[in-house]
Amino acid sequence: MAALEINNVCKDFGSEQVLKDVSLAIDSGEFLILVGPSGCGKSTLMNAIAGLEPVTSGEIRIAGESVTWQTPAERDIAMVFQSYALYPSMTVRQNISFGLEMRKVPKAEREAAVERVADLLQIGHLLERKPSQLSGGQRQRVAMGRALAREPKVYLFDEPLSNLDAKLRVDMRTEIKKLHQRLGTTIVYVTHDQIEAMTLADCIAVMRDGRILQLGSPDEVYNDPVDLFVAGFMGSPSMNFISATLVGGSGAYRLRVETPGEETLELPWPQERETPALGEKVGERVILGLRPEHFTEDDARLGEYAEGVALTPRITVVEPTGADILLQLKLGDGEATARVGPKCRVKAGERLTLRIDMGRAVMFDRETEKRLA
Repeated sequence: MAALEINNVCKDFGSEQVLKDVSLAIDSGEFLILVGPSGCGKSTLMNAIAGLEPVTSGEIRIAGESVTWQTPAERDIAMVFQSYALYPSMTVRQNISFGLEMRKVPKAEREAAVERVADLLQIGHLLERKPSQLSGGQRQRVAMGRALAREPKVYLFDEPLSNLDAKLRVDMRTEIKKLHQRLGTTIVYVTHDQIEAMTLADCIAVMRDGRILQLGSPDEVYNDPVDLFVAGFMGSPSMNFISATLVGGSGAYRLRVETPGEETLELPWPQERETPALGEKVGERVILGLRPEHFTEDDARLGEYAEGVALTPRITVVEPTGADILLQLKLGDGEATARVGPKCRVKAGERLTLRIDMGRAVMFDRETEKRLA
């Protein structure tokens, strides 16, 4: 039985439709992340699951039971808000136990629950402090502790790390990952940060304009995007989109890439990646999608055994990041980003021989922006 099912949910605010026929299902213990740009409807969907926003049509089921018209208190969910929503006049201990007290849980059980989550989140030394005496990361742990003190059917996290600085976000992300692995709880998590989505999720729903464009594992949405938007949204740096002409025929398709002032490049399309749709696009302009890591430095020691198609572009910008180096190069009618190792010594204005791994490339229709192959 699915822990959460959303069936054909729509939500209107006046004449504006914010959620458009949204459907998904996750199993017990899964970590689902709703990701997308601001205004795509992910927080509205979260509020609909929580019961904070009534849906216009459709059904929401939790653990097999329809909760579409139930109040938040009746749904057996726990929510962690972006703003933490802690009671400023209460101590950490009181904040964590308050929800249990409202549910008339016996005092001994409340105290045991507080001690359990305090130990789990390593906030035992903060129990007698008030929120104003805590750092942002400590407040976030308390907000999580308040949710974890209960054992609901589903936990909802609404952009819980967006108010934290960059380093603290990484630390808290790791803590949330460990927490989920330890407890095996069902979590629905909203974020606009695609790195957060890739590192935390079992399943990612990529949203745009109130619709779910793709629902799948992090590997699926990253390596097999359904369209141009998903491909460009997931990944940092984002995927390179290169204008090309599809030539040839079955078993010998090639992508011709013309770069002003450079030699025309013909990239062979892998035969095992062919689809029937390609036959209709021969002679037409398409979009080639290459991730920065699909480029690698050519190694002379490998000789004829080196994988990929070689090219020697002029490098326009060199961006060291520590762990690797990002190179900007002219390719097609725009620029592309390549990710190479930290020992690369190329300078801006110089040429560097790179190889493109076409076995991992993707191709999109120029007009519809849908995946072709």
